[in-house]
Amino acid sequence: EAPLVESGGGEVQPGDSLTLSCAASGFTFVKFYMTWFRSSPGKEREGVAGFVISSGGTVYADSVKGRFTISRDNAKNTVYLEMNNLKPDDTAMYYCAAGIPKNYGAILLSRSYNDWGQGTQVTVSS
Repeated sequence: EAPLVESGGGEVQPGDSLTLSCAASGFTFVKFYMTWFRSSPGKEREGVAGFVISSGGTVYADSVKGRFTISRDNAKNTVYLEMNNLKPDDTAMYYCAAGIPKNYGAILLSRSYNDWGQGTQVTVSS
């Protein structure tokens, strides 16, 4: 069984909203940073949203700040990404990842994570 399974992707129009889910299993969920990334052809994998466990806060890429919200339900071993006011530039495969970044600056870096889901596609098009 895959430890991370994303769902909720789809094709939407600009300005629409989507909420992605990532269900985790096989590890102690509360001990790990759960972070959302995205990748699209010709672009590097981008860290989109993550948690700052030490403070209880969150961190976002500038490109999604104010539009995306990450949350987690530890009882359900699930992390969510609520995406509002979607833009064509948000079109990508979205992945969740589990790991323990070394510091705050590493939270949105893909090299901080060892476990990845299979991804869910989000397409924003008119």
